[in-house]
Amino acid sequence: MVKKELKEMSFLDHLEELRWLLVRSTLAIIIIACASYFIDDFIFNQIIFGPKDPNFITYKFFCEVTRFFGVDDSYACATEFSFIIQNTEVGGQFSIYLWILITTGFVLGFPYILWELWKFIRPALYENERKKAGLFIVVSSLLFFIGVLFGYFIIVPLTINFFATFNVSDTIINQFTVESYISMIKTSVIVSGLVFELPIIIYFLTKLGLVTPEFLRKYRRAAIVIILIVAAIVTPPDIPSQVIVSIPILVLYEVSILISAVVVKKEKEKENG
Repeated sequence: MVKKELKEMSFLDHLEELRWLLVRSTLAIIIIACASYFIDDFIFNQIIFGPKDPNFITYKFFCEVTRFFGVDDSYACATEFSFIIQNTEVGGQFSIYLWILITTGFVLGFPYILWELWKFIRPALYENERKKAGLFIVVSSLLFFIGVLFGYFIIVPLTINFFATFNVSDTIINQFTVESYISMIKTSVIVSGLVFELPIIIYFLTKLGLVTPEFLRKYRRAAIVIILIVAAIVTPPDIPSQVIVSIPILVLYEVSILISAVVVKKEKEKENG
């Protein structure tokens, strides 16, 4: 049975709760962003511009893999990237500096944001489900951080390697704006982190009765097409990169089907019990 709240909340009360959720989450992001100021050199030179170095760990890994399988390693084993990153706006670097700190605040503060979200949806859950707050925070945060790492160590290097080495003529010099470079990294990292939340999203959609395992299996082919499209959007236009990105997303989809089936099974057991 769902435990009834001592006081029924009106629609306006829910909006007020949502407003304070956003306020507290925003403050947490700002506080972490301010703290990130003290490690800004590490954030920019080691993290943001790390994939620009041909000696980055991902490039070394793919180089060793291609050599192991005896594949042409001219693409995977680039020794240098012939491009520069330039700033073209008066306040460009300052604007980027602020947004990178805010993005850092969002990524590192994601577990707290999840906690605030849990408190918001908590009244609609069963009593035994309310006790799983810790598990929800840990699993959701873990999936998000795995997605962030996947975006940073896989999608970002693949993108840089492709566009840094691709040229239609030797007369063209690649001069990427710092805005486009930073935007590519932010998009790849944040989108990957959120995509890896798919099992959690499917769990709650199944709890609400909006999704069933039968539905997910029925439209598996359509989901595969969508996944391939997403992979094509967030990766360079080459087949190996798209396959590398698609595989973990397909695995997440299959895991989501299993999670949905477990949720439905337990709901039926409660009804029959």
